[in-house]
Amino acid sequence: MAFRDIKPEARVHVLIVPRRHVDRVSSLVSDDDFALIGDIHRAALKIATNEGLSSGFRLVTNSGPDAGQAVDHLHYHLLGGQKLPIR
Repeated sequence: MAFRDIKPEARVHVLIVPRRHVDRVSSLVSDDDFALIGDIHRAALKIATNEGLSSGFRLVTNSGPDAGQAVDHLHYHLLGGQKLPIR
């Protein structure tokens, strides 16, 4: 599923969340898990196209508390619609 972030960090900020529970990207170990990542990337490309992000976008996931993961469920942030700062 995908929905707009309630605290957007860019003009376009969409969260992409798989229905199947996975704590974080570092918990992925099986071929099925890696197929899930492919599904997320395909969804991101579709959303980016629908949002008109032809000049670029950023796709980010945080893995663990030291990386800033606040919710223990794998999710990706799709950011775009403006020039994004290099971090």
